[in-house]
Amino acid sequence: MATHDEFDDFFGDDNDTPVVDTRADGRLLRVPLGRLAPNGVNPRTDFGTEAELIDLGKSLRRRQIQACPAVSRGAYLKLWPDHAKKIDDVDYVLVTGERRYRGAKAAGNPTLNCVVDDGLATDRKTFMEAVVSENVDRQNFNPIEEAYAVRALVAEFGSNRAVAQHFERVDGWVTQRILLTHLAPGAQDLVRKKTMPLEVARSLGKLARDNEWGPSEQLAWWQDEQKQRAAASAERSAAKKTAKKAAARTPAADEPATGPDQPGPDPFYGRKTDQAEPASAEPASREQEPPAGATQEHVPAVPEQTRPVEPTKEQRPELFPYTDGVAAAHHLIHKMPSDEFNKMLDLLNSHSEHRVVPAG
Repeated sequence: MATHDEFDDFFGDDNDTPVVDTRADGRLLRVPLGRLAPNGVNPRTDFGTEAELIDLGKSLRRRQIQACPAVSRGAYLKLWPDHAKKIDDVDYVLVTGERRYRGAKAAGNPTLNCVVDDGLATDRKTFMEAVVSENVDRQNFNPIEEAYAVRALVAEFGSNRAVAQHFERVDGWVTQRILLTHLAPGAQDLVRKKTMPLEVARSLGKLARDNEWGPSEQLAWWQDEQKQRAAASAERSAAKKTAKKAAARTPAADEPATGPDQPGPDPFYGRKTDQAEPASAEPASREQEPPAGATQEHVPAVPEQTRPVEPTKEQRPELFPYTDGVAAAHHLIHKMPSDEFNKMLDLLNSHSEHRVVPAG
């Protein structure tokens, strides 16, 4: 490792900038970015846009609350000796925090606070668990990144069950994620963009694995799946509209019913009777009855008796019997108060030569 003058400006971005020990135990270091590198086994590939990284870097410049875990170069190369060129001539390798590293570089920050712990590099399984666990637990990975992270863990732990037990998950949790690694790149992009639902992507991943489907077969299956989902959605929408129309035709429970079996308003005085009297059922040619005390030149005579049928309590006519004089008279006798009935008789007697004397 190169020696550094302790009087060098540690805020510079060159390799001669010293590492500043900010704690007595020497574990928390402010490391210049030129002497720090991300690891080569991070499954994360989506770090955000350039503008987002710059915003993150400016935030880190004001205050970096969480230090990045790192290991020494030597400890890392014992695990992956073929990564010497990839990490270049640095002193430390990040375990996690590559997005913070990229944000600091995008904003022109000179340093990044790191906690160096070579205990995280005792073996590849321990290192990979440290790389993946933070992002999996905090759901920082997108589904495709998580799938490759879990697959990398399986490679180090030896089996799906070993990974599931380590993370205290069921075996299916591991299997469902690895299925996404069987998707073609185009299908994986659809998952990243949330165009393809996860449950559909996992079904497609299983089919691709079991049938060794390539990109064309996967795309054809997805297009057919979209048609089926669109048809099912249209069917559900039509069913909802039908149910809505049916509900609109059904009267509300708190609205008064006005059917033939329900009481309706009396057409003369607005009082409710024992039966409905729809306004539309009245003949259009019939003249309105004049109110009590009113005068007019001519009032049609009361029709003569044609069907002397006296209604009973069990027989309730649906409409007022305008064409049946006797039935109309009986209806008025039973429904109209005596004083109002007498007023009506006086009016009829004063305007008609034919007197109708109510029976009984």
